[in-house]
Amino acid sequence: MRIVFTEVDTLGNDVDLSIFEEFGQVIKYTTADSLSISEKVKDADIIIANKAVMNEDSLKNAANVKLICLTATGTNNIDFAYTNKRGIAVANVKGYSTASVVQHTFALLFYVYEKLDYFNRFVKSGEYTKHEIFTNLELKFHELSGKTWGIIGLGDIGRGVARVAKAFGCDVIYYSTSGKNINKEYKQVDFDELLAKSDIISIHAPLNDATRNLIDNEALSKMKESAILLNLGRGPIIDEAALADALENNIIAGAGLDVLAVEPMDPNNPLRRIEDNNKLIITPHVAWATVEARQRCCNEVYENIRSFLSGGRRNIVEG
Repeated sequence: MRIVFTEVDTLGNDVDLSIFEEFGQVIKYTTADSLSISEKVKDADIIIANKAVMNEDSLKNAANVKLICLTATGTNNIDFAYTNKRGIAVANVKGYSTASVVQHTFALLFYVYEKLDYFNRFVKSGEYTKHEIFTNLELKFHELSGKTWGIIGLGDIGRGVARVAKAFGCDVIYYSTSGKNINKEYKQVDFDELLAKSDIISIHAPLNDATRNLIDNEALSKMKESAILLNLGRGPIIDEAALADALENNIIAGAGLDVLAVEPMDPNNPLRRIEDNNKLIITPHVAWATVEARQRCCNEVYENIRSFLSGGRRNIVEG
């Protein structure tokens, strides 16, 4: 049995992959390897991939492949028409990063909401040593208690954020982009009401026809001037040019993003114009990537393989 990692560096170098040796020979390629995907996988029985596209071009020479395991939840890199025709099973991983993404959501919020960059710079620059009083009241910030937190995408991660926001004393409301997600614990509202009422809006939705460019100029214009926008879902849910304009013109107060429309970041991304760290923080798609979450991801892939080899269909995606 030959198990091929197409881009093992997307998991980091600190996770234990020795568990896969139980199944046979493990071959690890990185994204920097010059070999094409089709060359990497041509002798594979099982492929473990992240972003590598799995289609006829990459799989046509992989005569023995029986299973593709994704180290991710999303399956947009899979050509299911082709894999189904070939009888190749596809398994993803779910729920491994929920705690990690919930945690990062609040990290992004507080950086902007409490103006942490300004206060840190004030102290470290030496200005605090010359200050007349013990505190600095130049920039104002507010309590979360009593504020309205609007959530777009009330899945596992959205519900995790809702619980923490509620613990901080927020009133939680949500908008279902599909119209199918009904949760009686929190108030469901339409999109315009969520935009108008929310002091913080966090996005935890998948990318699809209903969510692409959901946050555009019109949506941003309906938000409070004091509002903070957080995106932990997918980059193209936000029109980045519209967001850059909104931040420059004080249409909203700030934003925290962990995902972008193009990753790695396009050099021409309009958000690069925003130099004020009190208005915008962008992290490079790391919300999912705590040490614990990455190891859980690998363990989930291991369990998917073990199930498949025993005749099971754990996390098999019906594309």
